[in-house]
Amino acid sequence: MATPNSKVSNQQKAVTDNFMDKLKKFVRTRGPDFLADPNITSVGIGYKQQDGKTTDTLSIQFTVEQKAGYDVVLESLKTKKIPKCFLIDGKEVPTDVIERSYQPAYRRVPVAVSSPRKQRVNPIMPGISVSHAKGTAGTIGCIVYDQHSGAPYILSNWHVLHGPGGQIGDEVVQPGPYDDNRVAQNRLGKLVRSHLGAAGDCAIASIEGRNFQADIFDLDVGIDEIGEPELGDKVIKSGRTTGVTQGVVTRVHTMARINYGGLVGNQAIGCFEIGPDPAHLPADGEISKGGDSGAVWLFKSENGRTTRIMAGLHFAGETAGVLHEQALACYAKSVFEKMEIGFSAPPLLQQTLELQLAQGYNTKFLGLTVSEPKLTVAGRNNAVGGATGTEVIRHTHYSVVMHAERRFAMWVGWNIDGGQIRRINGNGIDFGLDPDVDPKYQVTDKLYAGNRLDRGHLARRADLCWGSETEARQANRESFYFTNITPQIENFNQSGQGGIWGKLENALFAQVDVQNLRVSVFGGPVFHEEDRTYRGVQIPREFYKVLAYMVSGKLRAQAFLLTQNIEGLESIDLEKFRVYQVTLSEVEGRCEFRFPEVLKRGDAFSKHIARIAGMATHRPPLSTVNDIIW
Repeated sequence: MATPNSKVSNQQKAVTDNFMDKLKKFVRTRGPDFLADPNITSVGIGYKQQDGKTTDTLSIQFTVEQKAGYDVVLESLKTKKIPKCFLIDGKEVPTDVIERSYQPAYRRVPVAVSSPRKQRVNPIMPGISVSHAKGTAGTIGCIVYDQHSGAPYILSNWHVLHGPGGQIGDEVVQPGPYDDNRVAQNRLGKLVRSHLGAAGDCAIASIEGRNFQADIFDLDVGIDEIGEPELGDKVIKSGRTTGVTQGVVTRVHTMARINYGGLVGNQAIGCFEIGPDPAHLPADGEISKGGDSGAVWLFKSENGRTTRIMAGLHFAGETAGVLHEQALACYAKSVFEKMEIGFSAPPLLQQTLELQLAQGYNTKFLGLTVSEPKLTVAGRNNAVGGATGTEVIRHTHYSVVMHAERRFAMWVGWNIDGGQIRRINGNGIDFGLDPDVDPKYQVTDKLYAGNRLDRGHLARRADLCWGSETEARQANRESFYFTNITPQIENFNQSGQGGIWGKLENALFAQVDVQNLRVSVFGGPVFHEEDRTYRGVQIPREFYKVLAYMVSGKLRAQAFLLTQNIEGLESIDLEKFRVYQVTLSEVEGRCEFRFPEVLKRGDAFSKHIARIAGMATHRPPLSTVNDIIW
């Protein structure tokens, strides 16, 4: 596939695709024999160079360690003279000889400096540092999916994720040890598959315990498909060391000899070559350096924009001291076929995979472990399934524990990804029984008929609608299960005090620089013996909510309590709802569970009231969200 801006000479127009295939077959068939010559570093198809300029003549182009013009010199180099032309399919194709050699890009790693590309991040993304746990540093090329299991992987090079001394199953870290040697802390996953040979220099690794995004660092685009590079195509990449650089395809269907060291030694790698784009030259002239290995080259469109089409996988550059800057990349098609990967999971696996990954409250959602609340002895005795240890029910993006007697949630825990929220309409979805809970433990529509009680979501519907379209819509539907519903006076979130209760999550995003726009929330009703019984159901009059989030790498938590006076349920005049800012310990004192210690250590409000005289015993209700102490 050629991009719209491909350079197409008069001669190239006359050469049919069939003849180009003949040239490709010639290089692939004869290439290993040519590379056995110690002076030849690569052979491919390119435009012939003459007096330092590129002509319109296609040639079989050789690069050599050292050019020589006399037989005596050739003998000293233990090399043979390259013919002036080859007869291919009845046509004479000239040769071209250029002095140039290559080495894997990981072998010349510059001194580490502070850079977002070289730091541990969550979510991970293409364009940042990665490596085998005993390696140095390379680049995450892109996010891919196994075409058998549908599992998400990172794609990079064999010499980045595997290396001469590695083996399948070895640990992979982000960033690479050269950028941060805290290997145990930076574990990303395991090496899954790799290949080093004619199909390319490539490997994939699993993603474990971290989230990911597909858009490439500093390019802000993901990849949807792969293409076939042609001579003159303009390309762009984002690598760990040189960042964003631009180039032009100068040779195609190339076989290059690369020395990987150790027992691996010299290997013939199928690839294409890239030179600097004269219109976008980097300041230091380098389109790639050590540490860029594994970066993805993308096609550029005719208008200069970066496309979502992958041209190849960067794996090597010219050796130090060479006059002409060049880079080598594996063909995307060969890499994807060899690794058995795609840019999305197989259609039949995609929905299943997404929903499996989205099941339940995620304890590692914030980048560190925030466990679910732990039930007390009394709590286990009262929880549905508590006696068997199966009390936690998991749905898309939220989990819930049910109280057997009260038939409402003891707690609901959910995650909000503010960067992936989708606007999905909830109209037309009926409230219904949770299929994972015995109906006898659920309060149904009989309670709500003919009165002023609303079916109120505990985990807000809008909070759960994030991620892929599939999982967001699934979360939207599952938010209407009765296990996520409690009775609330109509206009619950609008009545009194400016509707603070329904604005807590939004207020947090507006007032605090939340790391990665991610928040974990726990909420539910508070059960009191004196709660009024209505239609055989005790109606909770208090609710709690706890927000957990990261700020500058530190965990913070905020707790709130809402008191609902329902004594006037059947009357017109209702007292206002009052919202209080409280400590996590105060919530625990009203409930039959305990929050994890890491969350209580991040309780900012408990530290605040300890410093303010009188606040520990006297707590005025919040009038507006501006009264919240973040």
